[in-house]
Amino acid sequence: MTALWQDVRYGFRTLLQAPGFTAVAVLTLALGIGANSAIFSVVHAVLLEPLPYEQPERIVMVWERLLKRGVNSSATAPNFADWRERNEVFVNLAGWRGQSFTLTGVDQPERIPGVLASAALFPLLGTEAKLGRTFLPEEEQPGRHRVVVLGHGLWQRRFGANPGIVGTAVTLNAEPYTVVGVMPEGFQFPAGVDLWTPLALDARQLSFTGSHVIQVAGRLQPGMTLEQAQAGMNALARRIEPKRPNSNSGWGVVLVPLQEQMVSGVRQGLWILLGAVGFVLLIACANVANLLLTRAAARGREVAIRAALGAGRWRLVRQLLTESVLLALLGGSLGLLLSLWGMETLVRFAPAGLPRIGEVRMNGWVLGFTALAALLTGALFGLAPALRASRAELTGSLRGTLAARSRVPVSGFLVVSETALALMLLIGAGLLIRSFARLQVVRPGFDPRGVLTAQIDLYGDVPRQAAFWHDVLERVAGLPGIRAAGVVSGLPLAGPHRNMVVTIEGRPPVELSQMPFAFYKVASPDYFRALGVPLLRGRPFTERDLPGAPRVMLINDTMARRYWSGEDPVGKRLRLDNGEPGWVEVVGILGDVRQLGLESEPGAEMYIPFRQVPASFFPAMTLVLRAAGVPPESLMAAVTGEAQKLDPNAPVYNLRTMDEILARSMASRRFSLGLLGLFAGIAMGLAAVGIYGVMAYSVSRRTHEIGIRMALGAQGGDVLRLVVVESLGLTLGGIALGMAGAWALTRLLAGGLYGVSPTDPATFLVVALLLAAVALLASYLPARRASRVDPLTALRYE
Repeated sequence: MTALWQDVRYGFRTLLQAPGFTAVAVLTLALGIGANSAIFSVVHAVLLEPLPYEQPERIVMVWERLLKRGVNSSATAPNFADWRERNEVFVNLAGWRGQSFTLTGVDQPERIPGVLASAALFPLLGTEAKLGRTFLPEEEQPGRHRVVVLGHGLWQRRFGANPGIVGTAVTLNAEPYTVVGVMPEGFQFPAGVDLWTPLALDARQLSFTGSHVIQVAGRLQPGMTLEQAQAGMNALARRIEPKRPNSNSGWGVVLVPLQEQMVSGVRQGLWILLGAVGFVLLIACANVANLLLTRAAARGREVAIRAALGAGRWRLVRQLLTESVLLALLGGSLGLLLSLWGMETLVRFAPAGLPRIGEVRMNGWVLGFTALAALLTGALFGLAPALRASRAELTGSLRGTLAARSRVPVSGFLVVSETALALMLLIGAGLLIRSFARLQVVRPGFDPRGVLTAQIDLYGDVPRQAAFWHDVLERVAGLPGIRAAGVVSGLPLAGPHRNMVVTIEGRPPVELSQMPFAFYKVASPDYFRALGVPLLRGRPFTERDLPGAPRVMLINDTMARRYWSGEDPVGKRLRLDNGEPGWVEVVGILGDVRQLGLESEPGAEMYIPFRQVPASFFPAMTLVLRAAGVPPESLMAAVTGEAQKLDPNAPVYNLRTMDEILARSMASRRFSLGLLGLFAGIAMGLAAVGIYGVMAYSVSRRTHEIGIRMALGAQGGDVLRLVVVESLGLTLGGIALGMAGAWALTRLLAGGLYGVSPTDPATFLVVALLLAAVALLASYLPARRASRVDPLTALRYE
């Protein structure tokens, strides 16, 4: 320990004697370590940290699966009831479906996101109420279901954290509910939910097989593996198929661990980002290793004197490694501070919907990762310089010389490595940039400019709902600055989106899994003009499409081509699988709209006039308003005021322009592109600095040689070419290695690219040329200095 303490003290003194070197090395390492710690904090919180439930590894999602199409779906109510009653693989099986609630009677009306959940949900998760209790099984019966459990945030925000809230009544969707419990702080399942009411399935719902709306999760029996549970549910699906052959034929069951389900959409992207910052750290290590090699050459006399005085090679290596580890620890400490800022920035700018992003914080795992990264970094960049310096020739070192060429292989290897790593990052960023640019020119199928949207929740009897929407459209359409006003049940790129199976008149019957289906939306006549969706042929909806009139629909071009190939669907009829009798006539064909995202091809869509769907009316609708010569944001107050005049208890929320919705649909891609582009830029800068440093040192060590060449007749251009060619050789070696690595690794980006191959030749070529140009610029400066060396001065250089 005494010797180690001596090494530490001597190392500190040595670093303090070279403040410029120390500052550059520490800042370089802090950048790499800090970026890694920040990204690791997100990876740990989202992917590695166990879910905050009892034995979360035993909780699985249970999906129905359409076998021929390989698509997972929520369950139907009849199947969920059978699973719950007859399965032998779960301790608990719970179902739920999303439901927004309008809270009134407490200050202003507010729309509250919630769920209808079975009583088994809370025991399945192993979470008890903070106040009161959760649901009782008997409260799942229709007529006994008007009880509610509040989320902790809602309890604090709207009820002042009243400890006596249990047993009191609140008004949700114009109905009285009794508060039976309050959940503990931090509990949210599903994400974003603020209240829970019982899932009360009546006889009609338990017999309706056309609606896949219930999400299901189960807790595995003790000792049961996922494979055994999957086999058990497969057997159960086969047993109940004869009970409902039309709806269950072609469907299976699939189990997915809950944590895997929650993060499946972001797992690959986060690992890619962690790998990218790992490359940045390796490049930083290569730069610092080159600095240490340069410094070791300058310290050759000191090392030789210590060796001459009896210091063994291991003693010298240990001393030099101690200095490297001290540098790494200093860089890690500064990097930790940078990572705190980085975490806050990542959380602030993370796209909406990134699971568990609110759980990102500094904890023991992140501190341990940072410390380990610092120690490994110190060993990684310090070992080669320490071994090289410790075996310097004694005589040559005492004379103050260390052959420059003996250092070139190690430095050259480091330059080639960091060039290759930088190229791989730059190619990845280039592919994402090209993909993003392709998406920017994709036409969404509507005109977002000058369009304002606002969601309104309305509850009550059907005639009252219909009258409200009719009156609110009349009122807002008459406001100054509004060209067109419509209403729709689900906005493009924002939802909700609901699929519905249809039966086409005159077609032979097929099993449910093979029946045509399409997005089902409810809209007013002027919605399409307000959003800018073109009518290709046929007629639009009119004010004559009322209850009692012949039922009509509009379909999009994709649905027309998919189900009426070679025919004109206008005038054709089909039946909706929503429990409503009778046929619906297609009266017009609309242009395609990208509902799910710019990268998703349009699917089949059908629209029903909002006044012809009383049995399946959507109480939560979205106003769509096209402004005329004014900024759409300026209409927000007037639109809210008109809706509140008609119904003060109807909350108006999510007032957004379509430009904002379009931008939000690209937020995840923009976030990933920004981070990867930042890391790639840092990598390119570090690689350029590394090349410059190596060539500058090489020139300084070869001053005598350059003087001899110039004394023998070499011109400045010859010397310039000599240095640039040496740099170009290292750069081309790194580019070749990086091309091979990128060819293998960019396939990991395939799922996030649009219209661009992961091995796109143009991107590879442009990025390689860009990096080569930067490398040449970095080597030109020391080469230019070498070409101006005075031969007489150089010949006297020792």
